[in-house]
Amino acid sequence: MTDTKDLNINTAVANAPEIPAEFQDIAPYNDSNFKDKLAALVREPGFEHAVRYVMPQVDYPAFVEQLLSITRQKDFQTQVMGAFLEMLVASTTDGLTVDGLENCEAGKSYTFISNHRDIVLDASFLNLCFIRNKMPITQVAIGNNLLIYDWITDLVKINRSFIVKRGDRLAKALENARQLSGYIHFTVNSLHESVWIAQREGRAKDSNDVTQESLLKMLALAGGGTVKHNLCGVSLLPVSISYEYDPNDYLKAREFLLKRRDPEYKKTQRDDLFSMETGITKPKGRIHFHLGACINARLEKLQSEDKAEVVRAAGNMIDHDIHSNYYIFPCNYIAYDTLLDRPRFADCYTAEDVEKFEKYITGQLDKVDVPDITPTEREFMRHLIMEMYANPLRNKLAACDSHI
Repeated sequence: MTDTKDLNINTAVANAPEIPAEFQDIAPYNDSNFKDKLAALVREPGFEHAVRYVMPQVDYPAFVEQLLSITRQKDFQTQVMGAFLEMLVASTTDGLTVDGLENCEAGKSYTFISNHRDIVLDASFLNLCFIRNKMPITQVAIGNNLLIYDWITDLVKINRSFIVKRGDRLAKALENARQLSGYIHFTVNSLHESVWIAQREGRAKDSNDVTQESLLKMLALAGGGTVKHNLCGVSLLPVSISYEYDPNDYLKAREFLLKRRDPEYKKTQRDDLFSMETGITKPKGRIHFHLGACINARLEKLQSEDKAEVVRAAGNMIDHDIHSNYYIFPCNYIAYDTLLDRPRFADCYTAEDVEKFEKYITGQLDKVDVPDITPTEREFMRHLIMEMYANPLRNKLAACDSHI
């Protein structure tokens, strides 16, 4: 028997308006070109290599046969990606949980805006939470800096991702921002689909999550009204993402060390690809998502129509909601107390927790493949990793003391 909610989603997709030409180059693929793009994707050696890397036991020909039997993009997300993500949860985490789903009004579309911990999995695990709860999944914003190969572009667009163009000069960057803003407004208000976007470009290396005002200014470019009206038009809903362990913490510390040695150091595309692989395949401990409340009601109460004030207020609302709804793990308390040099939260962890975390940090530092690391440099990286784990608690404490 067909699930009524699923039937409603399918009907909405079937009756969805065509994507305007101005958005075609950044929009996800749809059912009209899904099969052709998927057939081309499975012939790509790079795709096969990636599949075998993350699923070493896979029977690739059988996997391809399964993929090619799928005729709708939505089924690819729910059946293939959903199953793959469940495998990742089982093999690389100690559990994925979510709360705050009641803040999503049935039939309403949102712009889920969250802190950013993992290049690939933040939005993917959020969608898995929705799949588990039979809720509509979201489209996902992904930067073109990560689309190293053409087949990766095809894969993410098959998987309902839309492209954020980065790295262009000012005039072109403004054109790109207008296009992106227009597409998000179109998706939320005409396609009636939700989208996910990170609160900032790239991940916060020190886990000090702050919303970039430039992102909110981009979202306010479309909508045909004031900044306040246009931001309300995309229904911003803050999402807090909490990972017990960040598999890329040592890679972030490595980057800080290399920049300390050479201020001109820049990551390569290969570094980004390795970060993606590490985030997907390595242990992450427990993961928790909290969906806050849409900020529209609070935005509408603002007396000011000044653009800068509205953007600043919206950013403060998002940051407050994300920070106050972090899930705090023992390692966060331990890192905070270690840096504070006194046991303020000693009742939130055990001696065994401390030993486990210290062993974890030592093991992560041992992975840093930079030659001739001095004891001072190792301590520098250790301090940075401690900061990464302490900052969510610091921000939560500050948010809980504020009255935004």
